[in-house]
Order: sequence, then structure tokens, then C-alpha cells
Amino acid sequence: MSESLGAAVSSGTAPPDAPTPVPRPPSAQRVLPLRHPGRWLLTAVVLVLVAQVAHGLATNPFYQWDRFRYWFVRPVILDGLLITLQVAFYSALLGLLGGVLLALARLSRSPVLRATAWVYIWLFRSVPLIVVLLFLYNFSALYPSLSVGVPFGPAFVRFDESELATDLVIAVVGLSLNEAAYAAEVVRAGILSVDQGQHEAAAALGLPGRYQFARIVFPQALRAIVPSYVNQLIGLVKSTSLVFYVSLLDLFGSVQSMGSTYPGDIVPLLLVATVWYVILTSVVSVVQYYVERHYSRGALRTVAPTPLQKLRAGARDLRARAQREARI
Repeated sequence: MSESLGAAVSSGTAPPDAPTPVPRPPSAQRVLPLRHPGRWLLTAVVLVLVAQVAHGLATNPFYQWDRFRYWFVRPVILDGLLITLQVAFYSALLGLLGGVLLALARLSRSPVLRATAWVYIWLFRSVPLIVVLLFLYNFSALYPSLSVGVPFGPAFVRFDESELATDLVIAVVGLSLNEAAYAAEVVRAGILSVDQGQHEAAAALGLPGRYQFARIVFPQALRAIVPSYVNQLIGLVKSTSLVFYVSLLDLFGSVQSMGSTYPGDIVPLLLVATVWYVILTSVVSVVQYYVERHYSRGALRTVAPTPLQKLRAGARDLRARAQREARI
């Protein structure tokens, strides 16, 4: 017995009735993240530049921040801001409606409708917006009166163009005509993005054409139309600054008018206009983010978290990392 046990030990094999040794757990090792010195260097450079810009804005007396605070909420500025909001709202609404009609005309089987819509879109995307506004502003010189009736025949209704074409109407009409050309391409692209199988399935069910478009095709096209058009609104808000050239005192027009009256406050007045336009476009950007997030629910398995959710998740990760560091 002792000889067999000794032979087993010398040969490195354990006897059959010997207990199985328990493996010892490996020592915990800390995984170090990969170093990125270039990233840290670039971050430091950006922070230095941002600090210099902020210091210059805060300490440079040329900006006259006291005058900026004085003008920021003055009634004349707020009245111009209200006109800007009115022009942007009506132009966005009418531009979208016109864009839907133009997109449907371009997708129509009628060659006349397709050609007319194509020429309209080509023309208004080619002509600068300021030219369109100035042309409409002087439209009464070309056509003092307008009428509705039989072509080359008697007129049923006649009205004076100069009485109807106020500065606000000219601004809204000019921006709407220009916006409809761009909205038409957004809507057309959204409709074409719907899978062809959806059209075939709707046709196989025997649904009328209008019902197919209103209940099946267009709701799916909105997933691509709405986010793109909300992005288009940012450009529209900034384009409202051109209505000053048709004698409409919007936000930019009020700033220009006050700058002519108070030439020493030109810089703070321009800063007032800049900040207000940044606020307006930022609000539209926030709306765009949530609209895109809403319409991505049908296309993505998981919806992207909101900035607040990302902030909470980051705080939880930092707390968990701190706890792990404390245990180590």
C-alpha cells in the first residue's frame, strides 16, 4: 500500500480516493483604460480658446453690456420680435401647404401639373429671396389692380392691389412662395421614401386612391418629412430678417432703426438681435430633436435617450465608478 502510494506521488498522479484540489481564484487585476494624450491636448487647447473668447466678451468695453441689457427687453425690440414670430409662423404654415400641393403635382400623372410644379420649384429655388421680396414690394407698379374673371373676357371681381398688399402681407407671401419650393422637395422625398410594397398592399385591398394616400402613404412619409421640414424652419426664422427691406420693422428692422437713431449703440443692438435669433433657432432645434425622436419609434428598436436621461445615466456611471474605486 505504501509502495503504491509512493509510486503515485512520485509519478505525479493522485490515488483514486484522494480529494480533488480546489483551484485558487486568480488575483483581481485592474484593467487600465487606453491613454489618449492627443485627445487631452486638444481638449486643453479648446478650453483655453473658449476661456479667451469668454474673457474678451466679458472685459471688452466695446461690447457695452450695460446698453445690451437696456435694449434687450425694450418695447420696440419686443414689438419687432412679435412681428418676426408672426411672419415665421404664417410663412411656415403656408409654405408647408404649398409644398404639399407642389409635391403632389410633381408626382401626378398629368404632364401639365408635373411641368408646372417643376418650373415653379426651379424658379423659386434659383431666384434669391431678397429679389422675390423686392419684386413683390414693387408689384403694384406693374399691376395697379387685379381681377378675377374669364380669361381675355369680363372680370367678375376687381380689387386694388395696393390696398391689400400691406408690408406684412408682402413679407408673408414672399417667404411662403420661397418656402413652398423647398418644402415641395422635402415632401416629395418623404413620399418617395415609403416602400413600394405599401402602395401595392393598399392597392391590393381595393382602397380608393385618396384613402391610400391619406391613411397609409402620407402617415409613413411624415417620418421623413417632419424632421427635415422642422430643420428647414431654422433657415426660415433667419430669413425673416430680410423683410426689413420691404419696410417691415421686424426684429432686425427694429435693431437697424434704433441703430440709426442711436449710432453709439450699434454693437449692443446687433448683439441683442444675435441673442434673440439664437434663442429662436435654439427653440426650433429642441422641437426638431423631440420630433425626430418621436418619429424614430417605428424605425428603431430602442429610442435614443434625451439629454436629461443621458445626464442621469452619466451621473449613475460616475457614482458606480466611485464605489468600485472605493472597494479596490
